[in-house]
Amino acid sequence: MPQLEVDGAALTYDDEGPRDAADSPLVLVHGWTANRHRWDHQAAHFSARRRVIRLDLRGHGESTGAGVPTIAHLARDVVALLDHLGVERCVLAGHSMGGMIAQTVALAHPTRVERLVLVGTTGRMTYSRGRGLLMAASTLVPFRLFVAANIQRAFAPGYPREEIRAHIRASAATPREVVMTLYGAMRAFDVLDRAGEISVPTLIVHGYHDVQLPLRQVLRLAKACPDAVVRVLDAGHELPLEKPAELTGALESFLSAKP
Repeated sequence: MPQLEVDGAALTYDDEGPRDAADSPLVLVHGWTANRHRWDHQAAHFSARRRVIRLDLRGHGESTGAGVPTIAHLARDVVALLDHLGVERCVLAGHSMGGMIAQTVALAHPTRVERLVLVGTTGRMTYSRGRGLLMAASTLVPFRLFVAANIQRAFAPGYPREEIRAHIRASAATPREVVMTLYGAMRAFDVLDRAGEISVPTLIVHGYHDVQLPLRQVLRLAKACPDAVVRVLDAGHELPLEKPAELTGALESFLSAKP
């Protein structure tokens, strides 16, 4: 796989599909403790006729690099990859932490984003007092249990347990320093007061059963974005895994619609 060196990290990425396609490239950004393969269904579908770019964020998947203190650092990595590949304007999609990165890129570089797709994400990390205490306590347990507790909660009831265990194992393979540093970066993320500056067409897809980032959080974001549409799916937080075909269909409808 090709790699790009950025600030001490080697970022692994895929660049698929026709370079001469009339449509702007689709750039896919995964979430915390995941990797670029979260987007396999969407990449296979859209790369038949559109350039599709996806990367492993630093410290994730096949990329190297240490954790960084803010989501803005990860956004700079994405922009560096776009510069490297000569992509001036794209459709930018992000899941969970990837959606936080996508919002940050759209706000910092508005001319680079033609359309925005936010999957299972939020504009501001907020916790009730009870959940805040629970999440703080979870950081005191052994690392594998911390990861397991967070990944287990990411799926809607009824998702196959063996598949959840496989995703826990994969997530726990992400270096502890990367996981914990970016956990802090997500907890500090807050661009909700600037969401009105995102003027491009925006698709927000969220799981009805998402307890990681409850639906009410994303509805606040949708209300603030001037050109946003919302699709709610019968799923938890891990939409690319739980409902891959439905997520692809929502993307297809959004990208096919005239601006």
